[in-house]
Amino acid sequence: MATETIITDAQRMTEEGTSFGTPSGIERELPSETVDDLQIAEPFNPDDIDVTTRSMTIDLLLSRIRSKAIDLEPDFQRRRGIWTDRQQSRLIESLLLRIPLPTLYAAEDEEEDWAIVDGIQRLTTITRFIEPEAIGETPLSLTGMEYLGESFNGKFFADLPARLKRRLRETELVVHVIRHGTPQEVKFNIFARINTGGMPLSAQELRHALIPGKSRHFLGRLAGLEAFKQATTYSIRDERMADREMVLRFVAFSMTRPEDFRAYDFDRFLGDAMREINRLDDAGLQRLEHSFIRAMDSAREIFGQDAFRKRYRETDARFPINKALFETIAVSLANLSDSELERCILRQDEVRRRMMEAMQDREFESAISQGTGGIGKVRKRFETVSKMLKDVANV
Repeated sequence: MATETIITDAQRMTEEGTSFGTPSGIERELPSETVDDLQIAEPFNPDDIDVTTRSMTIDLLLSRIRSKAIDLEPDFQRRRGIWTDRQQSRLIESLLLRIPLPTLYAAEDEEEDWAIVDGIQRLTTITRFIEPEAIGETPLSLTGMEYLGESFNGKFFADLPARLKRRLRETELVVHVIRHGTPQEVKFNIFARINTGGMPLSAQELRHALIPGKSRHFLGRLAGLEAFKQATTYSIRDERMADREMVLRFVAFSMTRPEDFRAYDFDRFLGDAMREINRLDDAGLQRLEHSFIRAMDSAREIFGQDAFRKRYRETDARFPINKALFETIAVSLANLSDSELERCILRQDEVRRRMMEAMQDREFESAISQGTGGIGKVRKRFETVSKMLKDVANV
């Protein structure tokens, strides 16, 4: 009976199981988009799928981490450290008890390096306990041992008997590697299908993992700007990269005019935008950053704490940030001339009144609430907001 309990606990110890909490990307009322929300917009050739399964000892995985062939440092930093020391210790306890861990999933790049899409917490925990210097972490001291007893609490890896050290290093983990030649959209769909654990990766976390390049750093920098945080009243958290997705939506519609939007797959549209960012020079990135800051500052001045939130009447309670409204209002403000923007700020009461009037329109309300990635919905909300701002500015 005790053995059954141990196995059940180990099976629950997935990448971010429900017992470890459910941090929300934005305010709790508006859940983050996850792969559960995604749909495969078009079929793909099964022959394009190239997946290999490898069984590797922890020693071999640590060797790849040391040589940066598995990069746990800067790009997945936001996903590291979610588990507490107690939760990490329980994983090490499972390894010492020879309980198999869930499979790891990785995407291979052209250099045969791996981006771990499912398994960051497990690999970070193992590395922190055995070779913390490889990832610049403080050593893990075991705590809260459930089956190995109090004698293991407070122990570091160096304190373990030689046979247990060897047991850990020789433990084999299964890694499914999606090879470099597999098309990006196929990789994305594969991970969307296999990533169904206690807390699936968000769509932006998948994009972040599968699309390397300067876009990762650029989105992170803009998401960290004080202008963005103030405009969104510090309500968008970074645990699930919801902040980066919001920035990406602004950038995507800044590079592709809403009236030219043709994407039948909104997630591919955002992924293509990240690839386009990778191709921009420094001057192009600076222009986008300046436009973003200008839009954030203007939204805060005009709408105050209601920026990017639904409001039907002045007496309504405050709604959470709405992603469709964010991209629409921010890009529409960024497209105004300086003089138009100044007049909108001076006539902010009129802007707010007209925005509430727009909310009464059933078609517009639907365009910011349901199926917001559809071509018709995108065009409707951008046409409505852009025209409203132009009308106020040019009265």
